[in-house]
Amino acid sequence: MSPKPPSATALRVAELSQGSENAFALRPDKDALALIAQELELSALRKLSFEGKITPLGRDDWELTGTLGATVVQPCVVTLAPVTTRIDCQVVRRYLADYVEPEEPEAEMPEDDTTEPLGNWIDPGAVMVEALALSVPDYPRAEGAELGQMVHTEPGQAPMTDDDAKPFAGLAGLKAKLDREDP
Repeated sequence: MSPKPPSATALRVAELSQGSENAFALRPDKDALALIAQELELSALRKLSFEGKITPLGRDDWELTGTLGATVVQPCVVTLAPVTTRIDCQVVRRYLADYVEPEEPEAEMPEDDTTEPLGNWIDPGAVMVEALALSVPDYPRAEGAELGQMVHTEPGQAPMTDDDAKPFAGLAGLKAKLDREDP
C-alpha cells in the first residue's frame, strides 16, 4: 500500500515521467474557490486556473512551470468598496534533491526564490494557492479612492498641516513677501 498523498492534486515524484513533460491543468470548483478565498482572506475568488508542466532537470531534480490566472475581489483599503483584480502570472518552481536549508535563525533570503527541497510529492495545487497569495494586491484601491488628511492638535491650538511640516515651506512665502516689498 502506497502512502497517502498530501492532497488530491499532489503528484508522486517516483511516478513522474523522466522522458516527457508531465502536464497538469487545475480549475477548482465553486466550493474549492470559496475555501481558497477564505484562506487568503479575499471577499471572493471568481475564477482560478493553473496550467503547466513538470519536467525533469537532470537526473534527480524537477521543474514546475505554469500559468496562473485568477479574478479576485478584495475590499478597498480606503473605502471598503469591492475591488476586482485580474491576475495573470508565470510560475516557476525548481525542486532540488540536494537542496540545503539555511541553518542560521536569521539567514538572508536566497536570490533564487524558486528553489525548494525535493520531497516525495510535488503539489501543483499547493503551488497554485501560494502563487495566488503572492500575487494578490496588498493594498487594493477602488478607482478614485484617496486617503484624506487627518489633522490632530490640542484644543485651542492651530493645527499643523503637512505643508507646515515641510522645512522650506515658509521660505517661498518669505521670498514672495520680500519680492513685493522691493521697489
